[in-house]
Amino acid sequence: MSTVALARFGTVDRAGWRGRLAGLGALGAAERARLFLWLPVAMAAGVAWYFALAVEPPLWAGPAALVLALGAVLLSRRALLGLPVATAALAVATGFSAGQLRTAAMPPAVHELPFRAVVAEGTVVSVDALPDGRRVRLSAVRLAPDEPALPRDLRLRLAPGDTTALAPGDQVRLRGLVRPPGAPAAPAAFDFQRVAFFDRLGGVGFALGPVDVLAPAASSSTGQRLAALRQSVVARTLAAVPGTEGAVAAALLTGQRGAIPPDELARIRDSGLAHLLAVSGLHVGIVAALGFLLVRLALGLWPWALLHLHVKKIAAVAGIVGGLGYMLLTGSQVPMQRAIAMAALFALAVVLDRSGVGLRALALAACVVLLIQPEALLGPSFQMSFAAVLALIAAWEAVRGTWLSPRGHRTLLVRAGYGGLALAFTSLVASAATAPFAAFHFQRVQVYGIAANALAVPLTSVWVMPWGMAALALMPLGLEGLALRAMALGISAILAVAREVASWPGAAPRLPAMPGWGVAACGFGLCWLCLWRTRLRLLGVLLLALGLASPWLVRPPDILVSPDARLIALRTEGALHVQSLPGASRFVRGIWEERSAGLAFVPLPESGRPAASIDCTPGACLMGESAVLLRGDSPGRWCGRVAVVVSAEPVRARCTGSAVIDRFSVWRDGAHAVWLGDPPVVQSDRAWRGERPWVAPVPRTRAQREADALPPAPLDE
Repeated sequence: MSTVALARFGTVDRAGWRGRLAGLGALGAAERARLFLWLPVAMAAGVAWYFALAVEPPLWAGPAALVLALGAVLLSRRALLGLPVATAALAVATGFSAGQLRTAAMPPAVHELPFRAVVAEGTVVSVDALPDGRRVRLSAVRLAPDEPALPRDLRLRLAPGDTTALAPGDQVRLRGLVRPPGAPAAPAAFDFQRVAFFDRLGGVGFALGPVDVLAPAASSSTGQRLAALRQSVVARTLAAVPGTEGAVAAALLTGQRGAIPPDELARIRDSGLAHLLAVSGLHVGIVAALGFLLVRLALGLWPWALLHLHVKKIAAVAGIVGGLGYMLLTGSQVPMQRAIAMAALFALAVVLDRSGVGLRALALAACVVLLIQPEALLGPSFQMSFAAVLALIAAWEAVRGTWLSPRGHRTLLVRAGYGGLALAFTSLVASAATAPFAAFHFQRVQVYGIAANALAVPLTSVWVMPWGMAALALMPLGLEGLALRAMALGISAILAVAREVASWPGAAPRLPAMPGWGVAACGFGLCWLCLWRTRLRLLGVLLLALGLASPWLVRPPDILVSPDARLIALRTEGALHVQSLPGASRFVRGIWEERSAGLAFVPLPESGRPAASIDCTPGACLMGESAVLLRGDSPGRWCGRVAVVVSAEPVRARCTGSAVIDRFSVWRDGAHAVWLGDPPVVQSDRAWRGERPWVAPVPRTRAQREADALPPAPLDE
């Protein structure tokens, strides 16, 4: 550091907080100012640390860490490097505490439900339209008149053809089958139990007959009124525009995508247009911009308002109010919370005659979301939304003033050309930023997403969403039909683009499952690349490359056993050789196919050699010299001879010298994965997730349940 810089540092240090940050001599002034942008990254590290634990920490752990970190900040106020480090520790502790307190605030999970058909009585929370029926969510559910209400909601698919009119708040009764949320299909696979835990969902199932309305809604809460409004918008949209176009229009207006046919949804996803259906910042931006323009235009036509009012400030506030209303209507998803938080900060900057700062607004929005919904960090919505916006802001900062900027070109044709280039650049940056997270969650990337978005995004912005907002405004008058039909024309064009792009060769190639450390490397690498301005930011490219390569740097399991042992797969020679018993889950099979990059699923024969390392007889399938899949043979024949014994039936005798995975094993510990070697590695779902509130405890046998129900024995006097 030069003498001038040292003198400058000494002068600023006496000024206080900013001077102490200036003590980071290795960073320039611009980089010191950007240290604030790393606070949400540190908070995310704390949230991830909490969710990665194998056991639930004591409730005092998070607040205690928060107090210690705060003390470290206060004690390090005069340290040159200690203050940023202590502040980062405080942010980590804040994220950890937010995750722990959010979990503690949730109602207890429902891990046991009757295996028989039940008659459930509860209050309707919402009714969702599906391609071939409806689905209802019930709260305060009683499975028997003398039993207390369940602490969580149930979600049940209504019987086919049941057209009973239902509204949020109705008291209903139906007969159906319910089950707790399902466990992951494999260790490290999608955890529906964790998602259901934070969604306050206790079970899922289906009705066995029509639903009976016991009493209509007497009074409605704000949530019920919003749900009723959402349900009404969906019904009126589907009535005015039937078919796929109406289902997509309902999704754009309310966020409910259940009515979209699965094949159309797959084409939209494979073409890279799925983000248009996930109501996000793009939609909020369009709605807020429309509100801003309409209010500013209306006030601009009023001479008195131009002379006496701050028209721009009023229009900015009106745009935020419109965006907030749209967010409430569509369910307040994470991307919308981020977008509303950022838009509100920009509106505040307009009101205060200040210039908005994009990355700071994004960082503050991320901190708010992580404090309110820390579990959102683990989902694709949070990751892809913030990654796209972060990359876009950083990329446009980098190209500001370059040839890509249209300033200085005044002709309409040249501006249009630069507008097209800017749109392609934006699509490229957003697609590249979200690709690692799409690969982690969905094992796919959309190769031609740039081409699809170049056509679909402008059409959505200038035609579909404006007509959609017009339809919402006209619904109280019953005149929404014209606007919805115009909206459907644009949706038809978007669906045509999706079908065309999805049909191109290699539009959405499948990828192997990415490990957790791979997506963490991608996330941190993206932040490093976008948040710094020096050449050191290029180190983020190496982290991104490492994360993207991680699926091929880890070895996939050699044996997979489903949570009910009805599916058992042996991996060898580029295929999964599967034993499938009656009643095997198609959902589990689909998850395995996605995580294996689309490897061929080959049925195991009764006998023969389906692969060089697999030798099947009517009683067993031997995999090399390390593992055997029993198919009728006595376990005693193989125990001690091979390292791993796998069986879809219970192995009741002791099997000395071999690890056993049987029906009892998956009943206790969920799905299993095996890596053969010396020694083999056996991983169960329970060992992977640990003992957490959303993980079902080890189930009890019937004898144990009956013993628990017996009254205690009297004490001898």
